[in-house]
Amino acid sequence: MANVSIIGTGTWGTALAVLLHENGHHVTAWSAIPEEITQLSEKREHKSLPGVHIPEKIQFTGDLKEACEQKELIVMAVPSIFTRSTSKKIASLIPDGQLIVNVAKGIEDDTLMTLSQQIEQEIPQADVAVLSGPSHAEEVSRGLPTTCVAGANTMKTAERVQNFFMSPTFRVYTSLDVLGIELGGSLKNVIALAAGIADGLGCGDNTKAALITRGIAEIARLGCAMGGKFETFCGLSGIGDLIVTCASMHSRNRRAGILIGKGYTMKEAMDEVHMVVEGVYSAKAALKLGEKYNVTLPIIQEVNEVLFNNRSAKEAVFDLMLRERTTESFSIHLEK
Repeated sequence: MANVSIIGTGTWGTALAVLLHENGHHVTAWSAIPEEITQLSEKREHKSLPGVHIPEKIQFTGDLKEACEQKELIVMAVPSIFTRSTSKKIASLIPDGQLIVNVAKGIEDDTLMTLSQQIEQEIPQADVAVLSGPSHAEEVSRGLPTTCVAGANTMKTAERVQNFFMSPTFRVYTSLDVLGIELGGSLKNVIALAAGIADGLGCGDNTKAALITRGIAEIARLGCAMGGKFETFCGLSGIGDLIVTCASMHSRNRRAGILIGKGYTMKEAMDEVHMVVEGVYSAKAALKLGEKYNVTLPIIQEVNEVLFNNRSAKEAVFDLMLRERTTESFSIHLEK
C-alpha cells in the first residue's frame, strides 16, 4: 500500500481516487472548495457521479501540505486553467524526485505549453508523467473496462505509473511520447466541439465520421510537426480519445458543441454544461500552434470562428465543405 494524493476533486479526480483506493492504496484528495470537501466527506458521493459510493477510507482535505507531504504519488487533476497556479502553490512542498502524474488535458493559451511542461517549469525537482486515453470518469468510477496510456520521459517512470493504476478493469499501456499524448488529449477536445456543433445542427453519422477522420488528420499533422510520434495519434490518446469524446454524451465538449449548434452562445453553452469545457480554452492555443508550425487546421480554424468571431455554425460547416479541392493523403500523392 502506498500513500497517494489527488489534487483536484472533479469527476476525473474522484474517479481515480476510487480506482487507486480499490488498488490498495491510501488515498488523500484535495479540493480548494470547502463546501465540496464537506459534501464529499459527509455524503460520500460526487454530485456529478450519482450512484458511485466513495469509500470511507478516502480522506478529503483543503490543506495542501497534508495533501502533498510524504506521498509516493501525486495526481494532478485540476482543470487545465488552474494547472500552473496550483503547481506554484505546491512547489515548495515537493521533494526531489517526487512522482507527479498529470491527468488533465489542455494547452496554455499565452505560452502554448502543455500541462506537463507547465508543471515541470514550476516544479523542476519533480518527476512528471501523464495519464491519458478514452476514459470518461462516469464509467471508470463504475468499474467499466477502460484502457489508458501512461507517458513519461523514462520507461522506468512510465512503468511506475502503470503499476499504480493498472487493475482488472483499468488497463494501462506505457509510452515515452509525452508530447504526443498530451497534444492528442488536448486537441481532441476542440474537434469534439465541432462534432457537437454538427449534432446540434442536425447533421448525421456521415458528418460525425468525417469530423473524426479529418480531425485526427489535423491533430497528427500538427503533433508530428511539433515532434510527437505518428503512432501515438493512431493510439489510445489519439484516435481512441477522439472517438469517445466525439461520440459520448459524457463528453462536456460534445454537449457544449450541441448547444452551440442549436444557437447558444459559447458562454451560454458553458454555463449550461456546468463544468469546465476544456476545448474552449484549447481552441485558440491550437490555432496559434498551427500558425507557429505552419500547419493547416481547417476544422480548428472554423471552431475558433464560431466560438470567438460570431460565425454561425451553419456557415462554418459550409466553409469546410466548400474548401479548395485537395488529395486525402499528400504522401500517397507524392508516391504516384
